[in-house]
Amino acid sequence: MERYETFMIYIITFNTKKDNLKSLNNLKTNIMRNLILLLFTAGIFFTANAQESDYQLVEQTLNYYMEGGTNNDFNILKKAFHETATMKYITKEGYKEVNALEFFSGMDASKPKSNRKNRIAEITISGHAANARLELEYENFTFVDYMNLLKVDGEWKIVSKIFYKRVD
Repeated sequence: MERYETFMIYIITFNTKKDNLKSLNNLKTNIMRNLILLLFTAGIFFTANAQESDYQLVEQTLNYYMEGGTNNDFNILKKAFHETATMKYITKEGYKEVNALEFFSGMDASKPKSNRKNRIAEITISGHAANARLELEYENFTFVDYMNLLKVDGEWKIVSKIFYKRVD
């Protein structure tokens, strides 16, 4: 009988260890699943915040352009542009391409503020590249500006501008 009891104790101990091992494996699986879910959620959160932050920084750059233009303030406007930024447009004589900063360098801050409404109509960001459509509405016409921006050394800069003058 004693041998039978010892055998039963051994079986119970073995089953208990087996059940404990099973429980431990289930616990490990649950921990890993929750950790992966947490990391995935954190990744989405940080990506969304980075994108939101980039959106705000692009918006700030565009506001430098619009504020500088409205107030005839070259020092504010030039914060928006990369030093090699180009501006391309069509005149009666045809296609023109100029350095944007050189084009705007003749601004006169002593002139009255422009009477216009500025609007950022659209911003699209893909990594370190972005584009935006602006509408600068004057009394009888609207400039529709298309800006291409790059994130250069951590700062969003306009690298090229094309525009159309829409007569209202």
